[in-house]
Amino acid sequence: MIHTTQADAGITVVRTGMERLTAINSKAFKDGIVELIDAGNSVIVIDFTKTNFMDSSGLGALAGVLKKIGHRGDLAVCGLNAEVTQMFKICRMDRVFSIYADEAAAVRALSEKT
Repeated sequence: MIHTTQADAGITVVRTGMERLTAINSKAFKDGIVELIDAGNSVIVIDFTKTNFMDSSGLGALAGVLKKIGHRGDLAVCGLNAEVTQMFKICRMDRVFSIYADEAAAVRALSEKT
């Protein structure tokens, strides 16, 4: 249940379209993004604007996506609400992921890197 669009400079924007990213749907979420990576999309922004809750399974899936991209691309996340931001901070994932306020800021930052 992800929706993608292409931004400038070959950046793929993924909108989660799910209110909760938990053990129930984290594998499907990860698999959907891994398919994008396998298809050659290596610079990705994931927009969590519609996601109100994320548990450790969701963070684990996101870490798996980051590992899959590796050094051949880049990943940024944006649109985190206060609860999801808190989860990132508790798990110290705010030190692992590039986090931006919104999609435009994330796309702009990744465009400047390429």
